[in-house]
Amino acid sequence: VQLQASGGGSVQAGGSLRLSCRFSGRTSNSNTVGWFRQVPGKEREFVARIDWSSGPTYYTPSVKGRFTVSRDDAKNTIYLQMNSLKPEDTAVYYCAARRNRIVAFATLTPDQIDYWGQGTLVTVSS
Repeated sequence: VQLQASGGGSVQAGGSLRLSCRFSGRTSNSNTVGWFRQVPGKEREFVARIDWSSGPTYYTPSVKGRFTVSRDDAKNTIYLQMNSLKPEDTAVYYCAARRNRIVAFATLTPDQIDYWGQGTLVTVSS
């Protein structure tokens, strides 16, 4: 499975961006997909997930109500709509996929991920 992320950029606080991540290869191997982010000097942190087959979503508390994760099965693509962006959302965002099922409605950790996209930079200025 290969993941190709796009859509990062620079925006002022309060603005919006939409990230996309297209999956190719054996997408049937990706049961849970989602987004992480990382800033220099810090660990990669979970942002949002969506279970590929049934669609339940889960968000880290700091983005809940502002970010929305969704998928388009026909296009093998997942999205992260980010609204009301804050300077603390500045990071490199990575799309991620896990092969096997895992309990829903819970945070993912990097060691639970099997495939990573290349990362896309989001910069939010105040």
